[in-house]
Amino acid sequence: MSRCGGLGTVLRRGLRFLQGRDVRAFPIRRASDEVHIKPRYRQYPELTKNQVFQAEFLSGFMWFWILWHLWHDPDAVFGHFPYPDPSKWTDEELGIPPIDEE
Repeated sequence: MSRCGGLGTVLRRGLRFLQGRDVRAFPIRRASDEVHIKPRYRQYPELTKNQVFQAEFLSGFMWFWILWHLWHDPDAVFGHFPYPDPSKWTDEELGIPPIDEE
């Protein structure tokens, strides 16, 4: 039922438009026929100085943040436990068979 009502509305507006009574039935398209941003195949995009400044500022701040926290809180990266000393491991723990076993 609503499908027919929608079709009727479109037909009525189209008839009004064709008769010249209702110009607002169809919105005016305010765009040109050419592409606004021309495609550039395998070429770098053109960047403004502001975009370059923002990119370098954000990347510099990112590296500052990483290195600052690596220097002041290394446990977040390397762990919160003492690193084991491999020289104190036995041959059995390392999986090395005894010398007299052949």
